[in-house]
Amino acid sequence: MCYLKSTNLIDMKRILIFCWAFAFGAVVVAQSPRVFMEGQFPNDVRLKPLKDLNGHFPFKVPATLGQWEKRKAELQLRVQVATGLFPMPARTPLNAVIHGKVKRDGFTTEKIYFESVPGFYVTGILFRPEETKGRIPAILCPHGHGGRLQMHSEAKVLDEIKIGAEKFEESGRMPKVARAVTLARLGNVVLLFDMIGYADSVQLSYQLAHRFAKQRPEMEGKKSWGLYSTQAELRLQSIMGLQTWNGIRALDFLASLPDVDSKRMAVTGGSGGGTQTILLGALDSRPIVGFPNGMVSTSMQGGCTCESCCLLRVGTGNVELSALFAPRPQGMTAADDWTKAMMSDGYPELQKLYALYGKKGNVICTDLTHFKHNYNYVSRGLMYNWFNRHMKWGHKEPIVEQDFKLLSNEEHAVWNAEHPKPEGGDAYERKLTKWIAKRDTKLVKKMSGDQLRAAWGSLIGRKAPAFKEISREKIDEFKRDGYIEFLDILRLKEHGEALPVVSLYPAKKWNGRVTVWLDGKGKDGIFDTQGKPLKAVMEMLEAGTSVVGVDLFGQGEFLEKGKSQASARVVKNPREFAGYSFAYNHTLFARRVHDAMSLISWVSGFEEEKPQELIVVAKGGIEPVALAALSQFDGIKSVRLENNRFRFADLKSYRDPNFLPGAVKYGDLPALIKLSGAKVAK
Repeated sequence: MCYLKSTNLIDMKRILIFCWAFAFGAVVVAQSPRVFMEGQFPNDVRLKPLKDLNGHFPFKVPATLGQWEKRKAELQLRVQVATGLFPMPARTPLNAVIHGKVKRDGFTTEKIYFESVPGFYVTGILFRPEETKGRIPAILCPHGHGGRLQMHSEAKVLDEIKIGAEKFEESGRMPKVARAVTLARLGNVVLLFDMIGYADSVQLSYQLAHRFAKQRPEMEGKKSWGLYSTQAELRLQSIMGLQTWNGIRALDFLASLPDVDSKRMAVTGGSGGGTQTILLGALDSRPIVGFPNGMVSTSMQGGCTCESCCLLRVGTGNVELSALFAPRPQGMTAADDWTKAMMSDGYPELQKLYALYGKKGNVICTDLTHFKHNYNYVSRGLMYNWFNRHMKWGHKEPIVEQDFKLLSNEEHAVWNAEHPKPEGGDAYERKLTKWIAKRDTKLVKKMSGDQLRAAWGSLIGRKAPAFKEISREKIDEFKRDGYIEFLDILRLKEHGEALPVVSLYPAKKWNGRVTVWLDGKGKDGIFDTQGKPLKAVMEMLEAGTSVVGVDLFGQGEFLEKGKSQASARVVKNPREFAGYSFAYNHTLFARRVHDAMSLISWVSGFEEEKPQELIVVAKGGIEPVALAALSQFDGIKSVRLENNRFRFADLKSYRDPNFLPGAVKYGDLPALIKLSGAKVAK
């Protein structure tokens, strides 16, 4: 007969299970204390479906300029880290070549190529006014999808003319070139440069840069790898990062020209070129005016693999990223596409942000929702007038675009017999990623401890919460043999998170020490198969040390019975690109780090009985999570690891539960051990 000593429902359930098993001779595997009832899950926002590129990405404007400047600094670091540019690399020689000059009515064109890194070429067409005197402004034009050679058919341009989207049958066929030509005619040096994989940018293919869909096992390897691979993601190497660096180097190229006034540079692009404009505005202070058209939106954030990279938009979006340009003048339009809600959702927030600087008039968004996705004649006209005003061209408005004779294929082609195409393909791709990795390893070795901690903080995606940000809901309390057991829910309201926690408090006098027990089994790891504390745990309790365990996200009470959570990734998008999940969502590893930080903050700041010493035990494969959390704290000197041989570099998939973008770049587990400042004891 079994005697039911406690009437507590959770306790009764555990005893009844044991009694049934005893009576029928079953093997008992005891369950650790549950905070939530069987079948009930934590009311945690992370259990909802993940965000994808078509989610809602609102911009919540801070109340004060000081709050915004702090947020701005955090986001600029994030953008720099995500694009693989922290620390910012040294500028290698451009070795620029300009050739093939062509004269047209009111402008000239020249073909250009230069090296953004040694052996990796940026190509494009340089437009200048027909006649120049002294130094003049410069405009950088990232073109967007379709490429600078995109050409409307005769029928298509006639349709565009009918609806007022274009004006001329000739120049209207190539709207991206029309933009560059008009800007040159207005008195600017203009660079229309190629996105990776378009036109003369041939070293990495269009298919790779913009249509990547399936992982390539042959491009994986710890010593040699390709883009999109696990090794590339662990080093934050991406097409988006390469294109961002190409844009920065394109500004370097323009600034180096003898006829350019480097203090009067601007940038404008549409669609994918709008995405590049946003990032350049976030990272580079040289453009004094911007016009990121067709991509500033709280809706779709860029559907191409070239427009996303891990970490970039977690908790933010294109509207807030474009706000990093403030208070510099910035214009855009809303069209009948993913930007159509901008006039009520996005633009008012940008106006409010600019108003914090006292510069509300420095941002404009014009409603052109009667047009589909575009950077057409009307949108370009708005841009010309905006630039005229803020770059002080001095032209009479409105500025009206004029027709011109299109360039021939030969006049467009950068590579020819005298200027042959550079090497490309898989072998070159491996060569490029290896060169970047070696460069970055040298840069990271020179980083200060504060810089390295900031980099890891950006990978983790969150600072440790303050004690006051965490609330405790006491669920139950039991007196056990030699200790008291508490069941609690810790809530982090700001993030909508809830953690099931079990605390074991010594029956004898507490010695002022608390052990945070982090385990691959969650809080189950504190107990043996009989549901009793492990021998090591009991020894701590008998010595007067309390022990706290937790189910991190994806452990224990977060899971359906018998199931395990392998990773937190978007499953809607079948294309096997880490950025389609982790540009918008924290990885499972990062979420567990957040939970570990919340638990440590709560235990450390507990006001009723503040611990004199905090000990962290990590085992069962959760060691890297514990060290990542501790990297963001000071003063925790005792860490006991069951195993410190884990290395992020050994991961073979971005779907691994321990995947964290950038972890290898910033020193892998040895860097975390160093940052934790702890004396590690097994």
